[in-house]
Amino acid sequence: MTIRFDDRVAIVTGAGQGLGRSHALQLAARGCRVVVNDYGGAVQTGVVQTGVVQTSAVQTSAVQTSAVQAGAAPTSAAQAVVDEIIGAGGQAIADGGNVCDSAAVDAMVARAMQAWGRVDILINNAGILRDKTFAKMSADDFNAVIDVHLLGSANCARAVWPIMREQRYGRILMTTSTSGMYGNFGQSNYGAAKAGVVGLMNVLHLEGQKHGIHVNALVPTAATRMTAEMFDADTLRALDPAFVTPAALFLVAQAAPSRTALLAGAGTYARLAIVESAGMYFPEHERTPESIAAHFDEIASLGTLIEPPEGLAHVARILKRAQEAA
Repeated sequence: MTIRFDDRVAIVTGAGQGLGRSHALQLAARGCRVVVNDYGGAVQTGVVQTGVVQTSAVQTSAVQTSAVQAGAAPTSAAQAVVDEIIGAGGQAIADGGNVCDSAAVDAMVARAMQAWGRVDILINNAGILRDKTFAKMSADDFNAVIDVHLLGSANCARAVWPIMREQRYGRILMTTSTSGMYGNFGQSNYGAAKAGVVGLMNVLHLEGQKHGIHVNALVPTAATRMTAEMFDADTLRALDPAFVTPAALFLVAQAAPSRTALLAGAGTYARLAIVESAGMYFPEHERTPESIAAHFDEIASLGTLIEPPEGLAHVARILKRAQEAA
């Protein structure tokens, strides 16, 4: 089965380069109309470009042109991606809004609605790094990363949510990281933000499922602006962002699952799951730290894995066990 996105509209944040650019280009190649968002900030410093929004000279739709007359200026990187899409026969508009600014996000979504009348797909990809050990990290550096990755993802999801509910169709993709799932030295801010978007995915999945909204997470390993200096030439080739994009497109397709996190990189694709051990029930008189210490190996054993579909399922499981033991 060929996956197509004809008549669909997608917003991809941080799409001027790297992963976002790859996602935008491949969506467009499969028929999607794309809002290419890129704030233009430097990865480490957050320096930005400003100006008046312009439309590409090769855009022919009067609706598209009028839709971009006001709002955040497209960066040169975003406009280059738009020009590439249009040059290949696709449809796209550029947006330079900051995902941390809810008004700018609302304007971006309004621009998509004015141009095409719907928003079907949101890929939250925008990101920055401010790597330092926790002991040396300022509050500003910690908060800046939380703001872009976590609050930026929430801002964008909030802006498209009523549209997707009304359509009874939507696909939202969060971008998380192994830093958030497993940890990486010097990335307490990034890891906290990336773990946060998984929590956001879990809840939005539950709240969106009856409205036809599927919410998933991508766990990429790719050479981007944020990671390019970390790898040699052979590794950079193996970690081409283009190898991640197939997972992203699968997760925003019509037949996509929901509440699924896919790891993708260097040709390997795997599902990441949050699981718990079966655990061990203790009678009331044995509920002491000493008892836990004595039986910790059994408590922690992952011989039996449980993947609760929601938090209340865990509560129901432990209460049932208590009732059965009574």
